[in-house]
Formats: sequence, structure tokens, C-alpha cells
Amino acid sequence: MKIKYKIALYYTLSATFMLIAFAGLAYYFSAKSRKAEYLERLEYRARSIANVIIEDGHVKVDLLRKLDRTTFQDLYKETILVYNPSYDLLYSNLKDTTIRTHPSLLDYIKQNKLYSYDKGGGEVVGVYYTEGAVSVIVIVSSFDKYGFQNLQSLQQILLLELIIALFVLVGVGYFFARKMVQPIDRLVKQVDTINANNLQDTQVAVKGKDEIAKLGANFNTMLLRLSESFDLQKSFVSNASHELRTPLAAIISQLQVTLSKDRSKEEYHALLVSVLEDAENLSDLSNGLLQLAQSEMRQQEFTFSPVRMDELLMEMTNLIHLKNKVPGKVDIQFVKVPDNDSLVTCLGNENLLKVLFLNLTDNACKFSADNTAYIAIDFFTQYMTIQVKDNGIGIPPAEINKIFEPFYRGQNALQIRGHGLGLSICKKIVQLHRGHITVTPNTGGGTIFTVILPHI
Repeated sequence: MKIKYKIALYYTLSATFMLIAFAGLAYYFSAKSRKAEYLERLEYRARSIANVIIEDGHVKVDLLRKLDRTTFQDLYKETILVYNPSYDLLYSNLKDTTIRTHPSLLDYIKQNKLYSYDKGGGEVVGVYYTEGAVSVIVIVSSFDKYGFQNLQSLQQILLLELIIALFVLVGVGYFFARKMVQPIDRLVKQVDTINANNLQDTQVAVKGKDEIAKLGANFNTMLLRLSESFDLQKSFVSNASHELRTPLAAIISQLQVTLSKDRSKEEYHALLVSVLEDAENLSDLSNGLLQLAQSEMRQQEFTFSPVRMDELLMEMTNLIHLKNKVPGKVDIQFVKVPDNDSLVTCLGNENLLKVLFLNLTDNACKFSADNTAYIAIDFFTQYMTIQVKDNGIGIPPAEINKIFEPFYRGQNALQIRGHGLGLSICKKIVQLHRGHITVTPNTGGGTIFTVILPHI
């Protein structure tokens, strides 16, 4: 069921329930008021009859009969019974004089002076009336014809009003429900037109400050993130396929040329060296792609533990040698001596942190003329800083903001072996550890990468 139909249905049901409740209360209090008013009238009637038949200390029933035959009776289907204290019937306006009231009822009226109750044909009131030394019991019953007719008319009016109100509520509910969901309908229509081809620079119209407008604004933010993700994915797939194709094509072409005819031992050896270099290049690229994919994972998917950053950085020299099989030096210095180990201890994933600083120190060694990476460790109240410096060719200012993009390589570094994945991986690992990474020119030449990480 559509939301607008649900809103109209719930609105109609709730409003109808309220109307039925109010109508029921109106009918209940009207019926209660009618009954109280009519019983009061019957009581007044009974006392008037008792007052008429007692005169000068005697019961004069003849006067009551005379009045009853003329104009005294004014109630519909009225029944009058008059008893003396001994429960002898003194007067009855009924033709059937055998009708008697039960003695227990007369006892109750005599003791309590007043009694009233309902019966199938109407209401009954009994009064024990005393004037001087004379007492009588007067019982009057009647049917409130006009009162019940008014109640029946009220019931019909309320029922008719409920039926009319139900139709009005359905129409009004549907009208307002449709007005309420119109922004959602427009949002749905606009969303239906969005696909991967037109996601770029596409936004839904946002008006007002209500929840629907907030939903539209959040949806626009999501579209922007999706567009960025799609662009990144397209760029990644395009660059990755291109980068993978280059070493594979080189390996295949060299093998094809070599197999076209017999070669000497030296030529085969040179070929194998060249193919090995391309295979190592392909292996580095595959490892970089795997590390990039791992860095895209969420923090909850990794195990974090305390890591001593100074001890981890001490391993960089050996790791660089194992990776490149060429000499490389790492010069580590403390800006100030830590008072305790926690100032240089980070809560993180040790393997990812090794990848982070191995990439930074490897780049520094690779671009420095003396193959040396200079590392400075400093700490503050809530975080530590680790600066990796080199004295190499530096980064052009126009390219500073692009070097953390996957597969991007500076124009002055194209002749140096690499794939442009390392710095992108570094940035994602730093973000995964809730830190920051920045790059600035080194005053003595080269570049300084500053990593800021919270310590424990």
C-alpha cells in the first residue's frame, strides 16, 4: 500500500474513532439526563397526588378520582397506585383492580421514603408521603414517550453525521496525504531518472526545511559520494588495467622475439634478466593493488593493539633492503626524549603501519641522492608526529594536491621506477588510524611528509 493511502487510512480511522467516541458520549449523557429529568417529574407527580388526597387529616380518594377523570392525568400510559401504611390499596387508575404491588417493595418505600427503578414499559417512582398523622404510599409509573422519541431522533442524527463525516474524512485525508507525499513523489521520479551514466553533477530539488527536504539534502550528499566513488573506480580500473598491461605486454613481446629463432646463451641470459625485472615490476604492482584494497577496508575489520613507533621505524632499514635488495639508510632522531613509552605508542594495526612507513621511507631513499631517509619523531599532549624527509628532486607545487591520488606520478618522477600507489595507500592507512598526513617542501631540497597519529 502506498504511503499516501496509509496516511489517509490512518487519519480516517483515528478521526472516525474520535467522532464515534464523542457521539457515544453525547448519546449516553443525553439518555442519562432524560432519565434523571423524567424520574424527577414522576416524583413530583407522586407527591402532588399524595398532597391532593390528604385533606384535613383524612384521605379523600373521591377527589383524586374526579381529577383523574378530568384533566389531572398528563403522563403517557400513566399508572397510579395509592396504598395506606397497612398496604391496603386505596386507589388505582387501572381497570384491573387485582394488580397488587409486592409487599417487599412497599416495605422498601416505607423505610426509605423514596424509590425509583426502570421497567420494560418505562420508569417507576414510589413515594412515602406523610402529612400530619396521615401517611400514604404513592406509586406512579409512566413511559417517557417524547423523551425516547428525542433520543431516537438524536441517535439518527448522530448516525447520519457519522456517515457524512466518514466520507468527508476520507476525501480530506486523501487530499492532505497526497499533498504531504507530493515532495516524495517528485523525489522518486527524479531518482528514477538517475543512473550510472548521468550520476555526475546530478542532484534532486530540495525545498523547505522539513524532514523531506532533509532527506533530499542527504540524498544529494549520497549522490556526490557515489559519483566520486564511481569516478575513482573508473580511474582505478582504467589505470590498473593499463599498468598491468604494460609489463605483461613487455614480457610477452620479449618472449615472442626470443622464440622466433635460436639465441646464444648470453642472449637468453639477458632476456631472463629483463623478464625477471618486468615480473618483479608486475609483482610490485599486484602487491600495491592488494594493499590499496586492504586500506579501503573499515577500521572494525582490523585488529588494533599498542605499537611502539620508534621500534617499528627501526625495522625500516632491513625491510627496504629486503624489498629492493639495494642499500638504503634510515636516520631516526627524536626531537625531544619521551618521558614514558606511551608518548610514542600508537593504538593501531602493526602490519598496516609497516606498509605506511615502508612506502614513505622507500620513496625517501629512492629519491635521495645518498639513498637516505631522515625521520624525526616528536610528540605532544594527545598525538605524535613522524616526519620523513628526503633531499631529492622534490614535488612541483602544482602537483602537491594530486600526489595522494591512485596511480598519479609527478612529471619529474616518471623515469624512476614506481606505480603511483604508495602515497595513496599511505593516506588511507593514516585515515584508518584517525590521523593526518601532509607534504611540504624541504628547505634544503626534497620533500617532507608529516604523519600525525594519536598516541595512547
